[in-house]
Amino acid sequence: MSTLPQQTIDEVRSIFQAFLKKRNKRQTPERLAVLEEIYQTEDHIDADELYVRLKQDDAEVSRATVYNTLELLLECDLVVRHQFGKNQAKYERAYSYWQHDHLICMDCNELFEFCDPRLQSIQEMVADIYEFDIKHHSLNMYGHCIRDNCPNRADADDEAPPDASTAREAATDGV
Repeated sequence: MSTLPQQTIDEVRSIFQAFLKKRNKRQTPERLAVLEEIYQTEDHIDADELYVRLKQDDAEVSRATVYNTLELLLECDLVVRHQFGKNQAKYERAYSYWQHDHLICMDCNELFEFCDPRLQSIQEMVADIYEFDIKHHSLNMYGHCIRDNCPNRADADDEAPPDASTAREAATDGV
């Protein structure tokens, strides 16, 4: 469930309705349902997951409407699309949402969000140097989480080479 205040939801709805009106697009209940569902979730969601959630809520919406509405929401900057590796594109709300970056575990596909103000400083410095007006950025870091509860960690451990200290100990045992 969303932690966004109702005022923010109302603002987002108004922005989207104005965008649709300007583009001479119909303001259908289905399009608004897609918008509201994506703003009710705090995680990253793909179009198919969004479609399933809407159907579970008895929304009369087609897959095509979900995909087409997501494209409209991208155009009006209410949604951001992420492509994490070879996985299906994921979407997240973009209005009144803090800039953040992502760590993605290549074993369990867990996604971790983080924010570091130093990245904002680097972005501003690069923009000044290249005289560039940066609207947003995306930083995704891929690796292997070392959490004990990573569901695929045991498989990764089996393939991992021994660290240098273990290799040195093994080499000196025979001397």
